[in-house]
Amino acid sequence: MKVINVGLLGCGTVGTGVAKLLIENQALLRSRVGAELRLKNIADIDTRRDRGLDLAPGVMVPDALPVVDDPEIDIIIEMIGGEGIARELILKAIQNGKQVVTANKALLAIHGNALFAAAAAAGVDLAFEASVGGCMPIIKTLRESLVANRIHAMTGILNGTCNYILTKISEDGSPFQEALAEAQKNGFAEADPTLDVEGFDTAHKLALLTALAFGMQINYGDIYIEGISKITPQDIGFAADFGYRVKLLAIGKDRGNAVEARVHPTMIPEDNILSSVSGSLNAITVSADAVGDILLSGRGAGMLPTASAVLSDVVDIARNLVNGATGRVPALSYQRDQIRKVPLLPIEELTTHYYFRFSALDRPGVLSKISGILGNHEISLKSVHQKGRKTDGAVPIVMLTHRAREADVKQALAEIAFLDVVSDRPVVIRIEDDNDPD
Repeated sequence: MKVINVGLLGCGTVGTGVAKLLIENQALLRSRVGAELRLKNIADIDTRRDRGLDLAPGVMVPDALPVVDDPEIDIIIEMIGGEGIARELILKAIQNGKQVVTANKALLAIHGNALFAAAAAAGVDLAFEASVGGCMPIIKTLRESLVANRIHAMTGILNGTCNYILTKISEDGSPFQEALAEAQKNGFAEADPTLDVEGFDTAHKLALLTALAFGMQINYGDIYIEGISKITPQDIGFAADFGYRVKLLAIGKDRGNAVEARVHPTMIPEDNILSSVSGSLNAITVSADAVGDILLSGRGAGMLPTASAVLSDVVDIARNLVNGATGRVPALSYQRDQIRKVPLLPIEELTTHYYFRFSALDRPGVLSKISGILGNHEISLKSVHQKGRKTDGAVPIVMLTHRAREADVKQALAEIAFLDVVSDRPVVIRIEDDNDPD
């Protein structure tokens, strides 16, 4: 039976899961591939830590470069992360004619255009199913299952840390910092959670999904990104009063000559299926011309869920190698000469519904001042609620708008912020509500 040698670079949490599945499910993988997948080497600077793996002597090595240069290794799995040494090793592996599997969404979002071009020129595959959504097979779905569809839109919860935090705020009324601390305690957030809570991780994933869905070059730099660190229990409570829940969404839409790609906290109706996705789960809806709307959901992170996605790529490549094929399925779904440079719609041109909260003095005429400024900028109000009354100090005024343009909203809120009757900067949350399309 043919032997396909695998080299694993990095043996942290997910790398350990990959090794575990390769070793413990070896017979299952052999029966599905028609060849033996042999883990020849694991490269990690920490060779002494007990990872609970049954490894033969010499499998664990401290230096990744000899693994990448080993002529006997057919597939390199990059689990190091980051944009530095991981990029160098992937390029070296491609140069050496090796197939590559990675879960490194940040690297691909920023350097993917060059990496995929290098892989195509070398005639090797660069696979990345685990980079988006963990065990949720969204890459394969867009690249293969929906290949006969024109994708209209994608809306996803793609970061388990943010979803866990927002769930805690919604269910327990915890302030953001307290919910974040609990997420860190339970292993759902990193010690430095910036990439997650400020939306960058989600944007990395959206950059890859828009490329796959819309036949465009990866364009991370122009995605609008806004995180959840300013979301308060008060705003989540008001959203619930109106029948909405707040989620950090990745939104990608085909706008003809441009693509809408944005990441930000969003209010969605309680009957929207994504509103019930709680805790650390990920989910994404895809709207397409032939299939209509579909939903994928699953664990977006974790040792074995992510390792499962990595191994799905390894098996796809191994099956190709058994049959003497590479490049059978284009990495970004489209043939390379069909991938276009498509502009992203500037956030100022977005038209959607909005939630506003103003902290204003409880005085006659305040509401008319605020609504007057909004009206001057063509912003029509759907509902207005003044929450509570005080003889002195500020009270919250909450408004929902009909469809308005982002540029107009920003100009109006800037004016309102300077009113002497408004004590804090206005809070704005965008609303996605298919039930109210006006």
